[in-house]
Amino acid sequence: MGGVVPPARHLLRAKDLADARYAEPLAVADMAHAAGLSPAHFSREFRRAFGEAPHQYLLTRRLERAAALLRNTDRSVTEVCFAVGLGSLGSFTTSFRRVYGTTPAAYRALFPPARRLIRIPDCMAKAYGRPQNRTFREARRGMPP
Repeated sequence: MGGVVPPARHLLRAKDLADARYAEPLAVADMAHAAGLSPAHFSREFRRAFGEAPHQYLLTRRLERAAALLRNTDRSVTEVCFAVGLGSLGSFTTSFRRVYGTTPAAYRALFPPARRLIRIPDCMAKAYGRPQNRTFREARRGMPP
């Protein structure tokens, strides 16, 4: 009757805290407090339940969010670093490279903005992308009854 035992509820509370508040200055001690355990005991239990240390789990969440911001926004690498709760651009770059195999700036370059992918002249994209500001009566005037 062996099988995987689901993590205890108190460990899930700590994991949920890391998922929800990754951008805040959150420490393992804060996660341990949410779980109602001492930091050392919490770290052992967390690693046993989830396969990684709580600090590594929190760093992974932060790096995943940073990757999403790099892909989908035009924020600078420094802004992204601080927006996800990391305090050092150097350690952010090192950690990001270790996980994603490239620097944050090079990662961003792999996902160019859609504007660069448009294969029609800008003037046409702007003209056809502009909303048609017509009122209901104006739109009906040109239509046959």
